[in-house]
Amino acid sequence: MIEKRALGNSGISIAPLMFGGNIFGWTVDKAKSFEILDAFVDRGFDAIDTADVYLQLAEGGVGTSERVIGEWVKARGNRDKVVIATKLGMPMANGKRGLSRGYMVEAVEASLQRLQTDYIDLYQAHSDDDRTPQEEVAETFDLLVKQGKVRAIGASNFSADRLRSALDVSAEKGVTAYATLQPLYNLFDRDDFEAELQPLCAERGVAVIPFFSLASGFLTGKYRSRDDMELSKRGAIVEKYLTDAGIDLLSVMDGIAVKHQASNAQIAIAWLLAQPTIAAPIASATGVAQLDQLAGALTIKLDADDLARLDAARVYKAPAPA
Repeated sequence: MIEKRALGNSGISIAPLMFGGNIFGWTVDKAKSFEILDAFVDRGFDAIDTADVYLQLAEGGVGTSERVIGEWVKARGNRDKVVIATKLGMPMANGKRGLSRGYMVEAVEASLQRLQTDYIDLYQAHSDDDRTPQEEVAETFDLLVKQGKVRAIGASNFSADRLRSALDVSAEKGVTAYATLQPLYNLFDRDDFEAELQPLCAERGVAVIPFFSLASGFLTGKYRSRDDMELSKRGAIVEKYLTDAGIDLLSVMDGIAVKHQASNAQIAIAWLLAQPTIAAPIASATGVAQLDQLAGALTIKLDADDLARLDAARVYKAPAPA
């Protein structure tokens, strides 16, 4: 039995690995998406992350990922067995974007229709919107919760200052507050989150579901040269990680992986699961074998020496306090 972790104070708990649905309809077609989702649930997992804007690169364009998930849920009749997290706010067609009350009310209906459900478990602001007062955003999210269209809410890509002020506004108004944060966080990309967001989330009881947990695949060890970037459609995304420090990090991971008879991907996920505030890393798999590798990370317990070696190998170091 997989031990679940709470999504903040939302009352929702999930298995500690969230499937990243940004690949559905892009790097995996509908049939393969169904196969992977079936296997994901069969192995005891339950949380799936997507967004209305996924995927501009897919043939079906924006909304493709939500549609694939909705068709799968309808075909399997398993809505009560999965936790669906989706997001709004990134630029869509016809200038639709942001977190204004009018747009949020419109966007949630569109997502519900694509997902073929009458409620969203975790509805997240995909990015901050400094053009809309946070009071308006908070009140609208609260309205959606009271209407039963949304169970809990979260933020993504927020700075610490803006997350703090959003939480303060919700507390002052007595409305539903962000229960989760979805930031960029992994063994390579550490400092931005750890400097201010991590302590804030710990203080306020906000659960963290980091995206790019494998640094777009770089932390799997699959990409070690620019020639390797041709290995997949996502290869070009990892170019920024191909630095001397990035390769050195992979070397440290290689040694720890051998020690645990594990893969580098499993070490990357296990490291995240050992960090404070983390509820569930978000990761994707393009096949069942790859999914099983990710699932295997839950059985790995990194010891103090492993964690110290990985900490010493960090790519960026936070500046010393002034």
